[in-house]
Parts: sequence; structure tokens; C-alpha cells
Amino acid sequence: MSDVQPMELTLQQALRYSRQIMLPSFELQGQEKLSAAKVLVIGVGGLGCAALPYLASSGVGTLTLVDGDSIDRSNLQRQILFRETDVGQRKATVAAAALRQLNSEINIVAISEFADELLLQQWVAQHDLVLDCSDNLATRLLINRQCYRLQVPLVSAAAIRMEGQISSFLMDGKSACYQCLVGVFGEPQLSCLEAGILSPVVGVVGAMQALEAIKILTGCGTALAGKLLLLDGLHSEWQTFSLSRQPDCACCSASASASASASSSAS
Repeated sequence: MSDVQPMELTLQQALRYSRQIMLPSFELQGQEKLSAAKVLVIGVGGLGCAALPYLASSGVGTLTLVDGDSIDRSNLQRQILFRETDVGQRKATVAAAALRQLNSEINIVAISEFADELLLQQWVAQHDLVLDCSDNLATRLLINRQCYRLQVPLVSAAAIRMEGQISSFLMDGKSACYQCLVGVFGEPQLSCLEAGILSPVVGVVGAMQALEAIKILTGCGTALAGKLLLLDGLHSEWQTFSLSRQPDCACCSASASASASASSSAS
């Protein structure tokens, strides 16, 4: 779980977040941890637009949004932070402005760049948790590798057609990483552009990402570490699968860690 150091709340903040502070498993300490937390969100598409309003309204202290894309008319069907007048503008900038209107008391940073290895090396280390809301496998594996290297928890999700999946990775050297999941369940073969997506599906899955992030940051409840949660929106069914650390994982296995250490020493 996260070791975020609590931040003392003002009376006005305590009133603002009173409905979650009153929860027995959350309480004032949970809100103080949330207010001190820094979350890096990679991708401001359907998942990011669904997760971010809940993270902002819940009082996460710092949200950093990374996305180099611009808003297309086809995005409006599911990316609910954007309006018709926003078409053509940068996603990260527009989303940040919308979130500031939702909660002016938190710090929001917009980075209008695509996540590459150099960017991730710089920004992952500055945050307590990463939300992977990206839409391609190469980026997901890069995010996973940096989170594992820096031991920063990762909440990863995907949605396509009427299906979604979500899992959390604590990067504690004991439980599975995202690459373990790919090794067991295979690589995603299609994108929303190719297969389509029903808009409420990304809403449900993105909201679940926000929930997982809040649980990890505050220590409230049990995160999905070591589990993969699947949504079948067509039949309104959920399934949960166990996910173990893979002994031959190219990222987190003992041999991969030894190889990475040797490479680092040689350089």
C-alpha cells in the first residue's frame, strides 16, 4: 500500500469532503493522505475522462495529466470532460481546465506530450501512484517497467466494445506486474477505432480505476492486486481471475531484475 504522508486539513476542506470522511474505513486520516497524494494519469481519453473527475472531486492533492493528442469530434461520444467547442484543442489542457472548475483547491498539471520512456523516467518518480489510461500495448509496457523500477503502484485498465478490464499492481516485488498479465491473458489485438466502444463501459471502468487509486493511496479496503476484474457489459456480468507473478516475466522475474541490475552497473 501507499506510504503517502498525511496533510492536515482546514475546516473548510473537512466540510467539503465530509461525506467520505464519515466512512469508518476512510475517516479523517484517509482524506489527509488523499490531499497529500500525487497521481500521474497517462491518457486523457475515455478512461482518463471518467476517472479524473472522481479523483479531483475526492480531493487528490496533485493530478498530472499526460496526453499529446488533440480532441476529435469522435471523442465526444465518451470523453465526457470535452465539449463541442473544444474540438481541435489539446486534451490535457482542456481536461485540466475542466477539473480546475470542479475543484480549485487541488494542483493540476497538464503535459501535452505523448508518454515515452524519457517522459516516464522524469514524471513517474515524482508521483505516489500512476493510472494507465493509455490505448496501446507499447505505452502500457513502458509505464509498467518504470513503475516497477521505481516501486510506484499502478492501476491499469482497458475497455473495448462492451467489455472492460481492470487490475492494480503494487510493484512490491511479490505480486504480479502488468507484463505478467499480458503473459497470461495475451496482448490486446484491437483498438476502439477498429472495434468500437459503448460509452458507459469506459465510464464504469474509469470510475473503478479512480476507486482503486483511492483505496491504494489511503489504505482503505482491499485493492485488486493479484486479481484481474473483467466486465461483460453486454450481459451485465463481472468475473474475477487470480493473477500470479510469472517466473519468466520479462519485467519483474528474478532473472529480469538481475539483468537490469547488471546493465545498470555496466553503464
